[in-house]
Amino acid sequence: MTALLELRGVAKDYPVRGGTVRALDAVDLDVSPGDFVCVVGASGSGKSTLLSLIAGLAGPTEGRITLDGVPVGGPGPDRGLVFQSGALYPWRTVERNVAFGLELLPIDAAERARRVDWYLAETGLTPVRRSLPKQLSGGQKQRVAIARALACEPEVLLLDEPFGALDVQTKEDMQVLIRQVWRDTGTTVLMVTHDVEEAVFLGGRVVVLASDPGRVAADVAVSLPGDRDLAVKRTPEFLALRAEIEDRVREQHRGRAARGVAHGR
Repeated sequence: MTALLELRGVAKDYPVRGGTVRALDAVDLDVSPGDFVCVVGASGSGKSTLLSLIAGLAGPTEGRITLDGVPVGGPGPDRGLVFQSGALYPWRTVERNVAFGLELLPIDAAERARRVDWYLAETGLTPVRRSLPKQLSGGQKQRVAIARALACEPEVLLLDEPFGALDVQTKEDMQVLIRQVWRDTGTTVLMVTHDVEEAVFLGGRVVVLASDPGRVAADVAVSLPGDRDLAVKRTPEFLALRAEIEDRVREQHRGRAARGVAHGR
């Protein structure tokens, strides 16, 4: 299958006193249409930097990023982005938050209303559509952020640790929700998370980043049923795959620590 999203030789440097530091180096990655890919790695592996480059919030120092064959040169409606904080507009109701991106698209009022209604229903937000963000729980706020990103019907949904601040029960509810939304919409998803269990449950592939600088250390196919529920987390297959990926992340973290000692850090 032809890749929808392609990264070739992507590197990113940041200026520091006396020079630069390389956050990512020689990253090659393909994401096909309809994929759900999770990216994991130790702190400092460049996970969020990778997502910001794909979102067009920053440009790579080296290499190229293309979406459907077109170079990524900045933010665009073809990529929806959801952060850990949700970043809702506090003065807008739930439905008006979801409609925000649609107001910038060349669609008529009827189509805008149809999309708002559909994505509110899909994310379970119809009963609170006229509430303000301050009246919502943490999980509801993330549902709004996801609905807002999806309402523009992007080619790729980018998730930057969107459930990291939620309690365990709410996080699991959101994991079930995002898989349901992914199945229902067919949207390609690329998600960054520090939680290996979450990555294995959600993803069809799990990409492990090494650190210092960030680079692809492993790309692991998740051989679990496509129609998953939370019970799969207790199966031997799931536990073995989680352990394998945790070992890979731990191995990269140890390697980073050893390099730090060697360089006197």
